[in-house]
Amino acid sequence: MTDPTPSPRRVAVVGDALIDELRDEHGSREFVGGAALNVAVGLALLGEDVTLVAMLGDDEPAERIRAYLHDYGVRLVESPSPFGTSRAVSDRSEGGEPRYEFNEAAKRRALRFDDATRAALDEADLVVVSCYPFDDDGEVASLVAAIERPGERLIVDGNPRSGMMADRERFLANFEDFAARSLLVKVGDEDADLLLGDTLDAFVERLRGADRGRAVLATAGRHGATVHAGDDVVHADIVALPGAVIDTMGAGDATLSAIVHHIATQGVPQKADAWAATLGEAMTIAAATVRHEGALLRVPNHETVYPS
Repeated sequence: MTDPTPSPRRVAVVGDALIDELRDEHGSREFVGGAALNVAVGLALLGEDVTLVAMLGDDEPAERIRAYLHDYGVRLVESPSPFGTSRAVSDRSEGGEPRYEFNEAAKRRALRFDDATRAALDEADLVVVSCYPFDDDGEVASLVAAIERPGERLIVDGNPRSGMMADRERFLANFEDFAARSLLVKVGDEDADLLLGDTLDAFVERLRGADRGRAVLATAGRHGATVHAGDDVVHADIVALPGAVIDTMGAGDATLSAIVHHIATQGVPQKADAWAATLGEAMTIAAATVRHEGALLRVPNHETVYPS
């Protein structure tokens, strides 16, 4: 008899792991975070077999990150950082849009493509890259060389941050080249403004180019998200759930985690109605996530016990 429960797929997530420090009128709180880490933990909560490839220092914040990943069942393949562990400070104390500052480690992040890193990438069914230093030609070349069959298993979210980028033009050029190798690309309206100085629609068209078979997930905050795949354009509005919106920091990462989970278990959707169902589920998970402080993925009406 066939087991009706599919086995977890092996997913390697490559990118950042850091401490998020949130400051507002109530004081300062710290969370384990980073876009890639958020996606890795989200996928683990959704049942996937996940390895995170990231850079950590030899310090107390790194110990917190290691313990957090262990609690959620995410394996870690780490590269050493001579500048300590990355930190992002989000200052919301004056209201309005938060101001972000990054420490030296976040600005100079780099990975070591040793045997352990290459093995994690080789063994993965899917490779997800998020918040990678695309403005560093050497880092990009090393990553490209380490990923075989990218068009069959590579998913990328550029996640540019102005405070972490040294060269916007290099980031844009390398991200576009990397996106062209991928089966799914995620881009947001803030990414389009920062990298291109243009609209999200313009960036989507530029990323798709002549290859209309590549899927692009375009997220636009309160205006929802849209998938462009082949001739299909599938939109989903934000989902209304009980309770107030507390923190939107993890919405995009939760959306991407949910869609990667669907691809891992069922493959890339091939029709508009399948994309609509996938995107709708992802937006529901994002809506549950933003009703809690921090970026930890949440699933509505799910009895998962989240470590404190």
